[in-house]
Amino acid sequence: MPESIPAAVNKDTVLCISLAARPSNIGTGFHNYLYAQLGLNYVYKAFAPVNLVDAVRGIRGLPIRGAAVSMPYKEAVIELVDRMDPSAEAIASVNTIVNDDGVLTAYNTDYLAIERLLADHAVPVSLTVLVQGAGGMAKAVVAALRDAGFGDVTVVARNEVAGKALAAQYGFRWVPAVGELRAEMIVNVTPLGMQGADAEVLAFAPEVVAAASVVFDVVALPAETPLIRAGRSAGKKVITGAEVIAIQAEEQFVLYTGVRPTAEQVREASEYSRS
Repeated sequence: MPESIPAAVNKDTVLCISLAARPSNIGTGFHNYLYAQLGLNYVYKAFAPVNLVDAVRGIRGLPIRGAAVSMPYKEAVIELVDRMDPSAEAIASVNTIVNDDGVLTAYNTDYLAIERLLADHAVPVSLTVLVQGAGGMAKAVVAALRDAGFGDVTVVARNEVAGKALAAQYGFRWVPAVGELRAEMIVNVTPLGMQGADAEVLAFAPEVVAAASVVFDVVALPAETPLIRAGRSAGKKVITGAEVIAIQAEEQFVLYTGVRPTAEQVREASEYSRS
């Protein structure tokens, strides 16, 4: 494997960053792995901004080529950029900023990843869908479903205000719990199945999994959540959060560098970053 950072950082090295309340090494490992693999004079560094306005001003003024944006900054940066790409505009949420000679354009590659995965897995738009969750990533999922042409989507969220607002924004319906509802595709956009207290929680009941033909979990770590394991065991088509995070990072990489890595390079970088 190549080193995770360039052999030498010099005056011509292009800097990309991430802005997160709790930075991780996932994006850092992914991007720096590919810079080294492809011989690009770039380096990627994660930051927890002390002041968001000053941080974005720094992107423009240094100049920094690009920045990944994580919660809780995805909506707050909107008023600080110059342009909104349709991917960010569709959900009023930003996860990527690209700096072109001082002009900052906002994108949302989470939305682009969901859009691409639905197409790559050839998921029929005629399927009925249950989306569990109402946070920022749920907005990306629901918007991508609408824009892909899905018409029968139900948002499941205990938070009535957030759930109703999300469903209404994209022309779908809301329910507080799955109950007796069943759907042909189920999508988990909650922390259920992640590490910690929720690690072994199955996001949908076994009978809901049994009724579905497609099981989609956006939880990236671990990739094999209880829901994904249950879907595989039942012979369902599964779409994992590891796929989502790999594609959203790949699209960021392309926006920053203009270079599209191969599928194998993306796979290797994803494995490296998760290790």
